[in-house]
Amino acid sequence: MPLAQTLRPFVERAYNMCLLILGGTADGRYLAEFFYQQGLTVIYSVAGLVRRPEVNCQIVSGGFTQFGGLREYIQQQRVAALLDITHPYAKTMSNTALEAARACGVPCWRFHRAAWQSQPGDRWRCFSHWSELAANLAVYRRVLLTCGQLTQQQLALLAAYGHQQQWLRTACKPSIALPRSVHWIKAIGPFALQDERQLLHTRAIDVLVSKNSGGEATAAKLQAAREFAIPVMMLDRPVLPDADQTFYTRQQCKSYVLNRFNHGE
Repeated sequence: MPLAQTLRPFVERAYNMCLLILGGTADGRYLAEFFYQQGLTVIYSVAGLVRRPEVNCQIVSGGFTQFGGLREYIQQQRVAALLDITHPYAKTMSNTALEAARACGVPCWRFHRAAWQSQPGDRWRCFSHWSELAANLAVYRRVLLTCGQLTQQQLALLAAYGHQQQWLRTACKPSIALPRSVHWIKAIGPFALQDERQLLHTRAIDVLVSKNSGGEATAAKLQAAREFAIPVMMLDRPVLPDADQTFYTRQQCKSYVLNRFNHGE
């Protein structure tokens, strides 16, 4: 085979320099649009459960099974780098991204916004596991759950507290039936402080359950809880294997990615 034909896939990939972003967060949307406006070839992937993101680049919705899996998609699209900007608690997707990138010989970078830090007046208790957290809810009567979708097993632990009223706030409808004690609140952030105050007050919430997601979009609930001296049960972030690079601010991410793409490294 002539040398030109042998090198052609590598030359095309170098010129294409496609950046595949795994998103589903406000930071993901922002950075996908930013890199697209900088002239990069960007593909933005979302689960597609809540809404279609408003970004100008190519969008993949519904995962990669439709293409034969993430590894196959990376190869099909000649992806030069993978940028994981999924939710900090999307452990399965982050692990899959890292494994697929390494199998395909491309870098896997990760952006996770900084975790929240407790402030004076906060009444936080932090837990590594849901079962441990749920066991400490027994003494409360009116619980607000702002920790995303719950599994059948997690809901079963809540159902054991027949004396409680529980509210589960999520962006999309729960995929499994809720116990009678759990009332669903459909809501999509960002959330205003006054609205969070009203929610806690009108429902007389006496404990708040949250993941340590970080960011500004959903931080108002923590300030409202602080003002009302409401305890917060905080679920710690999962431990993930190291990516090739990890960023905690948008500026870090923008500078590094643009430098790598502009220099073709």
